[in-house]
Amino acid sequence: MPLSINAPVARSRRPSPVVAILILLAALPLAALAQPSGGPYGPIPQSYAVPTEGTVHYVAPDGDAAAPGSSPERPTTLEAAIARVVTGDSIVLRGGTYRTGGLQLNQGIVMQPYLDERPVLKGTRVASGWEALRDNVWRTKWDRLFPAQPLAWWRVEREGMRTPLHRFNNDMVFVDGRPLLSQGWAGDLGEDGYYIDYERGYVYIGVDPAKHEIEITAHDIALHRPSREVHGKPSDGKGPTIRGLTFTQYAFRAIDIEGKKPSTGPNDEPTDDPVGISDPSQHGKEVIGTTLDNVTISHTSRVAGYFRGDGLTIRNSLVSDTGTEGIYVIGSSDVLLERNIIRRNNVEQLTGYFPAAVKIFNQSWRVVVRDNLVIEHPHSNGVWYDVGNVEGVFANNHVEGTLIGLFFEISKGVVVAGNVFVDNQQGIRVLNSSGARVYHNTFLDSPVMFDRDERSARDDHFGWHPQTGPDVDEREGHVFEGNLLVGGEGFTDALLHFDQKASQCGTLTRPMATRVDGNAYVRGPSAEPLVTWSPVPGRDCLARYDDLAAFRKGAGVEAHGVALVPWQGSVFRSVDLRHFQLARQFEGLQPAAVPEEARKVLGWSGAALPGAWPTAFQHAGH
Repeated sequence: MPLSINAPVARSRRPSPVVAILILLAALPLAALAQPSGGPYGPIPQSYAVPTEGTVHYVAPDGDAAAPGSSPERPTTLEAAIARVVTGDSIVLRGGTYRTGGLQLNQGIVMQPYLDERPVLKGTRVASGWEALRDNVWRTKWDRLFPAQPLAWWRVEREGMRTPLHRFNNDMVFVDGRPLLSQGWAGDLGEDGYYIDYERGYVYIGVDPAKHEIEITAHDIALHRPSREVHGKPSDGKGPTIRGLTFTQYAFRAIDIEGKKPSTGPNDEPTDDPVGISDPSQHGKEVIGTTLDNVTISHTSRVAGYFRGDGLTIRNSLVSDTGTEGIYVIGSSDVLLERNIIRRNNVEQLTGYFPAAVKIFNQSWRVVVRDNLVIEHPHSNGVWYDVGNVEGVFANNHVEGTLIGLFFEISKGVVVAGNVFVDNQQGIRVLNSSGARVYHNTFLDSPVMFDRDERSARDDHFGWHPQTGPDVDEREGHVFEGNLLVGGEGFTDALLHFDQKASQCGTLTRPMATRVDGNAYVRGPSAEPLVTWSPVPGRDCLARYDDLAAFRKGAGVEAHGVALVPWQGSVFRSVDLRHFQLARQFEGLQPAAVPEEARKVLGWSGAALPGAWPTAFQHAGH
């Protein structure tokens, strides 16, 4: 859910050189259960053996729709194969570019490349028929346009002067593969803009099309997985397995997995599934087990994909250059996102849409986000567990260059452990939630915020959604232990916040956290407090502590915490090379016991130093 109007403002950016979950994690190899692994992340090039089960349907960009597709030498078309397949079959794609979209599939099949070939599904067509106008402007008639408008909750009175309405249209234009940015009229194009006259059906550009390949979106989706009958076949309830494919240049989204409700259009709310408070046994069951492995999704006007249904796995995939969200998980349980690269969301810099590279929404249970790279999001949040989610795990990820690296809002229970947060306006924000347990993370120039306010479901801008999370008087029970918070050169802000609205001073009198201990704080000279804490007696019930001794005395926490303040010099092995292991074991920092819950998630044994690495870096021979 979007930030409330009165939410604390994050600092401005500056450049920088659970039982079921624990059982699941305990069964995984310990090699994957530590600090960020270092990869490999994203798609791994490989040769895919042809499946030996079911019927294999070979397809090619120039395939014959009438051909059976029974051999790689006589392929059919992708569209024909999609219509023919049944549960257990596979579609094997020859390399090349498939300019296609609107494919509907409701069977549990495999889609993959032929051996090491590289199939690419594109939602654009190459544009021709350009007419030269004056002032270096060209136009062409286009019959596949995708006009759109903001969703109904977008507040024009707040954002209409910051984001022009034409940015909400879903069409895209590419010059030699480079995306252009929409403009409000044909007189403001240059080499980087395009304009669409929707009334007359013209696309305008400011580069000579005779010298470049111009592509314009012709499809608003690649693959749609309905939960109902298509091609004369009822749904088998099984999600597809997609390996090694690339989806790019689709208006709106590339993949859409349906739940109970039919998929919505661009002007309708896509996330109300389930509607109202729902037990997890009652939703996420229409399509189970969707798997993406070594998949690339890029340049989608809004989201890479809407994913509904339990048992979703997305592994070693790349999601890049998306609009309002990258991966959007809705009403789903037992989900795993692992070793993906998610980068550059909100490329059009929309405001008031509260974007996130990964959005986990509307009563999703036991979603594990582990060992991913979430990077290059200066206009977007990173991973957002948003409203009604329960017992997530966020472990071993590297999150860098976001507005909020991990946002946990109006939800219940998450274990956050072993992550590295670098140069985020906020590393973690826990808002109006309960039971966030944050262990052994490393934060560089990424302050941490726990906060709560008066927001409830009564008269809420988003209707019933806040009812799915903890109520106003239940937003507590947080744990913050064994973390390393570092402010680099020039960083002067507070490193840790526990804040609540002054309007709640007489109502919410218990602390938000049950345990805050064993953390290490490193920062240079600053006139700002080191930590803020509430509630405390007083008019605004907020205390600002300049040092750890005062924090310990005033809040009664951090009995074993350490502050290296003021501090100058290196802390990490190499910030430039992104090695965030402690350079050495600094005086005052001692290994301490790791809580059992954190040990199970991290795969650690014994004591550990604060931060995402249990030991300091040791040079060879020392």
